[in-house]
Amino acid sequence: MKAVLLALSLVANCLAVPVSASELPLATDLRTEAEQAERKGVPLIVLYSRRDCKYCETVRRDYLLPLTHQPRYRDRVIVRQINQDSDVALIDFQGEKSTQARLAGSEKIKLVPVVAFYGKNGRRLADPIVGAKLADFYQSYLDDAIEHSSAMLKKR
Repeated sequence: MKAVLLALSLVANCLAVPVSASELPLATDLRTEAEQAERKGVPLIVLYSRRDCKYCETVRRDYLLPLTHQPRYRDRVIVRQINQDSDVALIDFQGEKSTQARLAGSEKIKLVPVVAFYGKNGRRLADPIVGAKLADFYQSYLDDAIEHSSAMLKKR
C-alpha cells in the first residue's frame, strides 16, 4: 500500500511541474490568473522573456523557479512567463484575445528580462525589475518588490 501511495504522489508531483524543470508556467489567461492571485491576496509575477536570452534563463532558474518551491513564498505568489518573441495565444488582463508578443508590446517591454508585479485588471503593484541587475542584490530586489506588492494588495 505504501508503494502505491508513493507512486501516486510521485505522479501527482510530476503533473504539477511545468514540462521542463527550468520552465515557468506560461501565462494563458491573465485576467483569470490576476483574479486568482487577487482572491489569494498575492501578486501575479510575470517574467517577460525571450527564447535566446541567457539573462532570462538565469532569472528564471535562479530566482523565480525557487519562489514556486520555497515555503517562504510558495503560497505568497503566482508566477507566470510571457515570451516577447512568441505568437502563442493568451487572454489579456481585460479578457481580450491576444498573443504573448502583442501583450509584451502593449506593456512596453523592450529589453528582457523584465519581472513585473500585477494585481487585478493588470494593475501594477511595484516597479518592474528590468534586466538581470547585480547577482549579489537580485534576490533582495525581488524580495522588496514582493513585499511592496503584497502591501499594495492589503491597502485595497
